[in-house]
Parts: sequence; C-alpha cells; structure tokens
Amino acid sequence: MNVCVFCASSQKIDPKYLDLAVQVGTELAKRGHTLVSGGATVSCMGAVTAAARAAGGRTIGVIPQALVDIEIADRQSDELIVTAGMRERKGVMDARSDAFLVLPGGIGTLEELFEIWTARVLGIHDRPLVILDPWSLYAPLRALVETMYDEGFTRANVFDAIAWTTSVEEAFAHLEGRAKPVRPTVEELGEAAG
Repeated sequence: MNVCVFCASSQKIDPKYLDLAVQVGTELAKRGHTLVSGGATVSCMGAVTAAARAAGGRTIGVIPQALVDIEIADRQSDELIVTAGMRERKGVMDARSDAFLVLPGGIGTLEELFEIWTARVLGIHDRPLVILDPWSLYAPLRALVETMYDEGFTRANVFDAIAWTTSVEEAFAHLEGRAKPVRPTVEELGEAAG
C-alpha cells in the first residue's frame, strides 16, 4: 500500500527523531509498501525517504514549487510531483495514500494530522491513521482531545479514528490492519481530565 508519512522538516531537532524516521523508512520498504512524502530532502522527511530507498522501497514525493525553488526537492524520488502550493500538495498526498503515519513534528505536521483526522471522524475516508510517538511529544495533544470530548466538543469516534503507538512494530500493525483500535475507557478519560 501507499503509506503517507507526515513528519518534521526542522533542522534543529534531537537526532533520535532522525533515527526514528530511518527506522520507519527501512521498515516500510521491507514490508513492500510505497512511501508518500512531502518531497523534501531535509530533516526527518529526507531521512525517511532516503532510508526507504536504501532498503529498496519506492518513493513518491509531493512538493510545492516554492520549496523546489529553494532547492530542497527530493529529485531522487521515483515520482516527484510539483504542486502550485501547500493546499494542493496535501490534496495530492491524500489522494495518493492508502494509510497515514504521523511521526513527531511541528505545526506543519499537526496541520496535516488534523486534516486527515477530521476527515476520518466525519466519515469522509476510513483509511488507517496512526501516530508513532515513542517519547510522548503528542501526549498533551491527546490529553487536550480527551478534555474536548469531556466538554462535549467532539464525539467518541474521535478516538476510534486514530491509533496512538510507541513502537515501529506497533505502528505498522495498525497501518496493516493487524491491530484493533484501542479506545480509552470512560475511567481513563475521567482520570485524564481530573
């Protein structure tokens, strides 16, 4: 399947995040999947793509012209799609993907996550959406969503629409449909809010 990986493009991050991206790219290729990425050579985005190719995987990069102009386009991609802007880029990545994997990242990664997550909650798609978060970067986000649920701002299916994982193996189990979604219990939601 085509797995879209959303991740950091920042240059000033702990090397452990780059190592995680390499592990993901390598595992993705070993399992015979195609990587759909943001089409850049920098940071985790570049690391996951280079690792996937090094392990024999196919890569599809989707990048806006503005980023091509600053020379960070991954010209070694098996397929490099250049878009007019960021919105078109996200649309192409969405259309070309069978599943979505979110690694640690910044506000761009969050924007991509929220768009796919919202579409899944609304029933616009039913493709797997998995967060791989070994160091709990997204723990405050998860707590915030649980509080939003407690306050009535979202429905319970917000939890069914996403899998929160801490290991590469666990993430791929969810992506490949070998793991059942784990929804927090009412007690766990109450503890998170309290």
